[in-house]
Formats: sequence, structure tokens, C-alpha cells
Amino acid sequence: MFHHAMKTADNNSPHYRTCNLTEAMCGIEITVRADKSLDIRGDKDDPFSRGYICPKAVALQDIHYDKDRLKHPVRRTQNGWQRIGWDEAFNEVAQNLKRINRKYGRNSIATYLGNPTVHNYGALLFAPGFIRSLHTRNRFSATSVDQLAHHLAAYLMFGHQLLLPVPDLDRTKLFLILGANPAVSNGSMMTAPGVGRRLQQIRQRGGKVILIDPRFTETARLADRHLFIKPGTDVLLLLALLHVVFEEGLTDVGPLAAFTKGVETIGNLVAEFPPEKVASLTGVDSSQIRLLAREFASAESAVCYGRIGVSTQEFGGVCQWLINVLNIVTGNLDRPGGAMFTLPAFDPLSAPESLAPRGSFARWHSRVRNLPEFAGELPVVTLAEEILTEGPSQIKALVTSAGTPCYRRRTAVDWIGR
Repeated sequence: MFHHAMKTADNNSPHYRTCNLTEAMCGIEITVRADKSLDIRGDKDDPFSRGYICPKAVALQDIHYDKDRLKHPVRRTQNGWQRIGWDEAFNEVAQNLKRINRKYGRNSIATYLGNPTVHNYGALLFAPGFIRSLHTRNRFSATSVDQLAHHLAAYLMFGHQLLLPVPDLDRTKLFLILGANPAVSNGSMMTAPGVGRRLQQIRQRGGKVILIDPRFTETARLADRHLFIKPGTDVLLLLALLHVVFEEGLTDVGPLAAFTKGVETIGNLVAEFPPEKVASLTGVDSSQIRLLAREFASAESAVCYGRIGVSTQEFGGVCQWLINVLNIVTGNLDRPGGAMFTLPAFDPLSAPESLAPRGSFARWHSRVRNLPEFAGELPVVTLAEEILTEGPSQIKALVTSAGTPCYRRRTAVDWIGR
């Protein structure tokens, strides 16, 4: 992106590009100043982001001009890093991978993919084929740090890991947020630039924004109500909300009834979690829980959304499942103003399995802690122990692409307390 902008920067006319650091893909306007520094602003004419950008986009020039930016292959030597040619680098990597495979077996090689992989056509097209050629079960990615719970719930409930319903922010009348800070993240997973403006518009049209979070975040400043919750207890709150919905006869599956199974089972399950029972554990008063359940179920349209704060905890997978359940039993799945399935340019349901795999679960397990695979990869939380623990199939080589697993593992640990 910047390479092209610099090549065509013969005058001060702006160049229009897209910030590819997150899935929000905000439109940006780049002007090259006389001193070669870059003036990066939001593109007001972008039909999606409408001029909004976050600090990541402004900092793109820091990456472009970073003195430590690596522009050629290097090899570690006793005297430091040595520059080598591309052919030599590729040959050395290939030969070492084959050598390790022969000596220790295919599972001695591991791969790790970071988030930027999905924002690069080259990585999207060629990384999967390369990984398949290694025939290793030790595959890891950033997915298991922050979003695997979403995919697991989608796979088990809707039959495909990429069938991820997202909040219809522009039409909902009640937006319930758990463990997310979309005012900063741009609505990660729902990809909604300018969330602050969208939240304000919900309130302007007579709707409500309610936040459940143990921290007073940037999103809290835009909410009608902020309920503080004890970290790690979101699952109990969701069970209690569903308890009220079933106890007071507020369920309304509507058109979903024709293909929805297990509603009665859910009713029996949540009967054990009345608000009065979970109030002291969650820190949310039982009267507030009952009020919230009634508001959500009776709203003209409503949607519950949970993100990394509910995913990266002991019951993260259950939380994302219960969020879908709450949207379903109140009739707010796949309807205007609720949680809707998008109409993507690339339809995962009709795409070849090799390009958009439906997913899988527990076909094999990690060597050390016996953790299950999902969609062909293992949770990255087990990567370090798979490297350090001796024995057959111990990881001897790690190939990373657009990711820093050391940092991501620390991030995951930092978030466990949520």
C-alpha cells in the first residue's frame, strides 16, 4: 500500500487506500508531505468507515519508516544477524524442514499464523497449501487467543464455523454488550467502523445501549446503563437472564421454530440459575438482572453481543453459545435489528471446503495436555509446553507468518482475569 503511494507521490494530491491492520478495513487518505512524512486521515467519502480511523491507521507510517523494519532475509550467526539472499533463505528453510521431518517426524514441525494473514491475498492463497504440505497436527494461530469461541459456537449451532451472526447496529433498538469495547476496537468480529457514532444513533432513535463489564471503558461513556460484573462470571449472568425469559414466558422463537431444536432443554437447564442465586457471585443485583431480561425480551428489536472479555475466560465457549441462545429464544436471530447473517461477497457455504472449511472438533488432541483441536488447529496456549516438553513429536521447528506467538500468549494470560 505505502510502496505504491510513495511511487506515485509526485505531487501533493491525496492517495486513497485501506488500512489493512484490522478487519474493519477503514478507508484512509494519504498525503506525502515535502519532508516525505505521511499525513494519514480518514476518508470521509468511504461508504463504510465514513472518515473514521483509529490510532492504528495513523501509526501506519511508523511501520513504514521503522528503522528496524526487515526488508530482506537474515540469518542468526555468532556475530549477530547476517544478510542473505532470498534463494539462499528459501533453500535453507526448506532443507531444514525436510531434515527435521525425517529425524523427528512430521508433528515435530509447528506453524503459527497471525491476524494480518487474512488481510493479505498472498498469505490467504498460499499459506494453507504450504501448511497442508507439512502434514503436521501442530497448527496454531491467533484465532484460539481471541475468537475461537465464536467459531466453535457457530460450528456446533449452525453447522459452519464461518456462519457468524453480527449485530445489526443501524436498526436495533436495544444493544446489549458483554466484555467488549467496540468504541475502541471498531466492533471486532462485527466489523463496524465508527461504532461511537452508531451507538449514539441507537439512542437518538429511542433505543438503549447497555454495557456489562468490570471496567469503565470508552464504550461505557456512550451507554445508557453500565452494569459492573465480577470478572469471569458472565456465564452465570447469561444463565440468569435466560432463567427470567423462560420463567416469565418471554420466549418468542417466531419463524426460527421450524428449524430450532432444544428450546425446552434450555428451559430446564436455566431453571437452576435464578437471578437471586447468582447475584452475589456476579456482583449484579437480582432486580437489575430481571429488569434487563424483560427489557431485552420485550424490545422491538434487540441483540446481545460478546467479545474477547467473555471469550478468554474459563467458560468462554459456553458464553458465546449462550449469547446465541439468548438471541434465538427472544426471536432476535437473523432479523432486522438483531443478530444477522451477512451477505458476503465470498459465500462460505458454497465455497470449496479447501477455501472455507466447515470446521471440526476433537479429531485429535495435543500431546501434553490433551486439548482438543478445532478446525485443524490446536489452542495456542499449549504451544510453549509442546516446545519445552521432551518426548515423541516434541516441536523442533516453528514457522510463523504475520504473528508473534510470544506476545499473543502473554496477551491471553493478561485477559484470563476478565
